Amino acid sequence: MATTKLSWDIGTAYDLFVSLQVVRAPAHFGVRGAWAAGVRARLGPAERETLEQLKIALHLPFAWVYSLPQPKDGAAVLWALGQIPPAERLSVLALDLDWPDAAAKTLRNIAARGDWNEQDRKALQPLSEHKKEKERLTPEDLSNILNAWAHAAESGERYLAVLRAYQEVFFAEEERRIRPALEAALARALELAGRLELLDLLEELSQGLRFETPIEEPELTLAPSYWCTPLMYFGRINAERRIFLFGARSPDASLIPGEAVPDALMRALQALSDPTRLRILYYLNEKALSPTELARRLRLRTPTVLHHLSTLRLAGLVQVTLREGKETKTYAVRAEAVAAAFASLQGFLRNGGTPPTEHDLR
Repeated sequence: MATTKLSWDIGTAYDLFVSLQVVRAPAHFGVRGAWAAGVRARLGPAERETLEQLKIALHLPFAWVYSLPQPKDGAAVLWALGQIPPAERLSVLALDLDWPDAAAKTLRNIAARGDWNEQDRKALQPLSEHKKEKERLTPEDLSNILNAWAHAAESGERYLAVLRAYQEVFFAEEERRIRPALEAALARALELAGRLELLDLLEELSQGLRFETPIEEPELTLAPSYWCTPLMYFGRINAERRIFLFGARSPDASLIPGEAVPDALMRALQALSDPTRLRILYYLNEKALSPTELARRLRLRTPTVLHHLSTLRLAGLVQVTLREGKETKTYAVRAEAVAAAFASLQGFLRNGGTPPTEHDLR
C-alpha cells in the first residue's frame, strides 16, 4: 500500500477566507452573532451587500492560496488578486476541483455570454445538492450567483473591494494577533507527526475526526488555521494533493479578542446544558452510533439529532468516524475531552476569572 507523503504550509491568508465565512454566518461556527455583526458593520453598505451576494465566492480557494508565495498573508492575497483580470477573478476564486464539472462549465459560459437563462438556472440546481444541508442555496442565492457571473468583470472588482476593505478595517490587525498561534500550532503538529500514524495525527489535530480508511491521495498538506478551530477544512490543490486545515486556537484562547471565557470552555458548557445532548452522550458512551441509530433511541427526527451532534462536535466532545457506504458517519464520546472540560472549568474558577493556561488543562 502506497504511503501518503505529508507536507506542511502556513499563512494567515487561509484565515482571511475562513474568517469571512465565520463573520458572514456566525451561527454555523458557534460564534456570537452580535459580535460578527459588529465586524460586518465596519464595512461600508456596498461592501456588506457584496459580502452577501457573492457568498458563493467566499469559500476558501485552497489551490490559489497554496500557490501564493510566503508570507501568505492578507497583503499577498490583495496583491495577487489585483494581478488577475477582473473578469477572471470569480473563476480563480469561486471554483474548485471538487465542484461538479457541469456546473463549473455553465458558470464559465454565463461569464463568456454576459447573461443567463432558465436553462442555466436548472443546470446549476445540483450546486445546492453538492453542498451540505446547512449551506444549501436558496432561489435568491442562485439568482445572485447567476447575476454575478453574468457581470463577471464587475463582480471581480467588487470582490476585490470587499477584501481590501475587510483587510483594512479588521483583518490586518487580526492576523498580527493570530500569527504566533499559527506558528505554535504548526510546531506542535510537527512534534505529533514524529510519533503518530497519519490517521491518529489527523484525529488529534481535528479534535475528534477519525478516518476509517487510509487517505487516497498520494500527497497531503496540513496547515494551521486559527479561525477554523475546532473544525477541519478539506480542500484539493490538484488531482494528486489534498490539503487539510486544522485548528490552531489553544483551549485557553478565544476567537473574540478580550473575551474572558475561553471558547473551548464556553462551547463545552453550552453543549452540556441541554438534556437531549446529555442523553446523546450517554448513549454514545456505551457504543459508537450513527445519527439514524441515535434518532431511533431518542425518538427524534434525524435532522434534530444532527443539529445536536453538530453542537457536540463544535465543543469537541464527540469523535466522528467517516465510513464508506450509505451511512457515512458514526459518533462516539471523547472521554478525554469531557474530562478536560471539567478541568477547564475548575481552572477558570480557581484563577478567579482569569482564563486557565494550557498547563491548568493537563
